[in-house]
Amino acid sequence: MVLWHNQTLFKNIDVFDLDYLPEEYLHRDRQISQLASNLRPALMKSRPINTLCLGPPSTGKTTAVKLLFKEIEDVSDVVIPVYVNCQIINSKQQVFAKIFEKVHGYALPSYGTPFTKVYYSILNKILDDEKVLIVALDDLNIILDDKVMNEILHSLIKAHEEVDGVKIGVIGISTDVRIAERFDIYVGSIFHPDVVLFPPYSWEEIYDILHSRAKFGFYPDALTDEALEKIVDLTHEAGDLRFGIYLLKMAGREAEKRASRRIEVRDVEAVCEDGWKVFLRKGVLALNSVERALLKLIYLSSNEMTTGQLYRQFKEIIQISYAKFHEIIMKLEHLKLIDTAYRKGRGKTRVVIKKYDSKLVLDALNEFKF
Repeated sequence: MVLWHNQTLFKNIDVFDLDYLPEEYLHRDRQISQLASNLRPALMKSRPINTLCLGPPSTGKTTAVKLLFKEIEDVSDVVIPVYVNCQIINSKQQVFAKIFEKVHGYALPSYGTPFTKVYYSILNKILDDEKVLIVALDDLNIILDDKVMNEILHSLIKAHEEVDGVKIGVIGISTDVRIAERFDIYVGSIFHPDVVLFPPYSWEEIYDILHSRAKFGFYPDALTDEALEKIVDLTHEAGDLRFGIYLLKMAGREAEKRASRRIEVRDVEAVCEDGWKVFLRKGVLALNSVERALLKLIYLSSNEMTTGQLYRQFKEIIQISYAKFHEIIMKLEHLKLIDTAYRKGRGKTRVVIKKYDSKLVLDALNEFKF
């Protein structure tokens, strides 16, 4: 049967937006329970436990925090939860301007206000109102300047020493599981967060989550089992749930273009390449200029290289220590932009393997200025 021009497969297309909070938050019971336990003291006007949410991209970290913040705002007028996206807001002034707006209920003037004035205005306001402030810094590792990142953390976790009686909790969200190594001696000596780990989803977990999204987003029987399984396979390969959510949405649109009442495997295949482009663009966005330069060198190379060979070539472009180079390789692998493997030769030799078609990655890189 044909889909008429005034009909749609989508019951609620917003379900497939990446910032949509799902009706069912699956396979993260332990993490949500641990987070809730850490935040619970705030509901009783006590300081919450500082927390680090760590794990690869798209493993439910942001969703867990946002769901808990929504629940807190629904049930309590004691706690002020502030969510900060560090991909967009990544300077100390910007972060505290965001906090100021949430605490006071209005934005700072457009002209410059000294940081000290903003800072103490926030602290005095939450003290006077007898509130507890919780600040979630999402993609904390995106703040490339260690000094800036440490100044933000230090200002928040030492606030009670500046204004006696102030209660503030911090949630750091990071795809870099070694983010704590960037903390300076002052932050490291006082910031002892509880770590909540978010491991990658299994194939079965991805299936459950995407099936749930489809259930709430499409009309019944709009998505064939074969199409869903194809999307789950591709999502598991990419290691990023956002890729699967994007494919669901775009495959639905592709089926509608065909005036079809069912989303089939051919619809998934038709939108897959564009899906990879979107996925890679997001991965590249998480890199700084040095990391992008190394990724570019890897994908410009026509041959498989050992890490030693790659380091020697990269050092001719950018002066960098091997330890820092090794960290970048680990990050690129963590973000699933490359693979590495050991080859037998004279002992064990580690090689760097391209995970995607070179043109797709280089096109994504070319959108950024180095």
